[in-house]
Amino acid sequence: MQHDNNRRLNRQDYKTLSLAALGGALEFYDFIIFVFFAAVIGDLFFPSSMPDWLRQVQTFGIFAAGYLARPLGGIVMAHFGDKVGRKRMFSLSILLMALPTLAIGLLPTYAAIGIAAPLLLLLMRLLQGAAIGGEVPGAWVFVAEHVPQKRIGFACGTLTSGLTAGILLGSLVATLMTTLMPASSIIAGGWRIPFFIGGIFGLIALYLRRWLHETPVFAEMKANKVLAEELPLKSVIRDHKKEIVVSMLMTWLLSACIVVVILMTPTFLQKQWGIPAAQALQANSMATIALLFGCVIAGWAADKFGASKTFIAGSLFFGLCTWAFYHLVAQDSSLLKPLYTLAGFSIGIVGAVPFVMVRAFPAEVRFTGLSFSYNLSYAIFGGMTPIFVTLMMRVTPMAPAYYVLALAAIGLALGVYLNRDINHVAKDQNRLSGSVPEV
Repeated sequence: MQHDNNRRLNRQDYKTLSLAALGGALEFYDFIIFVFFAAVIGDLFFPSSMPDWLRQVQTFGIFAAGYLARPLGGIVMAHFGDKVGRKRMFSLSILLMALPTLAIGLLPTYAAIGIAAPLLLLLMRLLQGAAIGGEVPGAWVFVAEHVPQKRIGFACGTLTSGLTAGILLGSLVATLMTTLMPASSIIAGGWRIPFFIGGIFGLIALYLRRWLHETPVFAEMKANKVLAEELPLKSVIRDHKKEIVVSMLMTWLLSACIVVVILMTPTFLQKQWGIPAAQALQANSMATIALLFGCVIAGWAADKFGASKTFIAGSLFFGLCTWAFYHLVAQDSSLLKPLYTLAGFSIGIVGAVPFVMVRAFPAEVRFTGLSFSYNLSYAIFGGMTPIFVTLMMRVTPMAPAYYVLALAAIGLALGVYLNRDINHVAKDQNRLSGSVPEV
């Protein structure tokens, strides 16, 4: 098969990208909706005699268990993704997310079955974590190997935007429900509705994904019998140490930016500066919407100008915007919405992260290399970032600003390093199409 790497995206490319983004958004929604109803779930799945603080700690512990399951789930699914095909694992991941989400909505509470209730809830969260660990890397690999080489950045940026939209969707559903339903109705069973919605739409997305095709890159590797002969993870750890480090730093940038600027900042605004909750959440929604557009533009810029220039310019812009946001809003809260929106748009630089990561590993072990780096880094930095920033705030109330500025410095350093990046995608596609790669 000859690959036309200069062509525009066609109808099939857009179909593939749309279904991948839709499924990813629903999976992120399913994974994140738990945290919006954590207080209600804690009251229902643990004994009423338990102290409130301990009940909440255990509830968030069950939520965190999903993050701990991500590396194992991602590595196992990526192994088979490199061995038997991208499409099969791409479909399996959304099934593994939809069924546990639906099951959570059906689970009996502690009052009905006692200690079995939180144990079953924990099991469902572990399955969700395993699913999301395979979905994100699998989606990036899937779309990157479908679209022309010179459109990989746009495709991955658009997909990352879709994943982020799942967080926004969860927030909007939670806000809508708490606005329209009294607390008594939510406790009586209304909390189950968001899980039913996520599970059902996940199954619909699974059905739609059956129309997707295996990636051309994997199909050619299979036809030419050049699939990984040994354990893919062994090959990745032995031969691609630098790529793992770069990908883990990229994932740190991606995860921590979203955790600090999008997930933690609304609470920070309320506690540190006394901004009303409704106003903080409105500004947060505006920032998240701006982030969606920022991801797409960052991906397009990576195609147009290259990863190095995109991360150098984008990180400088990101550092400037977030620094201005945290410092100027502290002095004048009327600047909240415009500056938060600009900060959200600036962290859209994370949309270019998968562009680098899918190019870092050769096709034979691409899924495994990306998944191992992404999930290991996410488990470490995604989980530790809130704790570290919270501890820093005991020293200075501007801890989020300093942490985010450090992330911008990491992005800038990665941009400089990427001047030496090797384009594995081009080598893979040239080799698979039978032409001679350029040196």
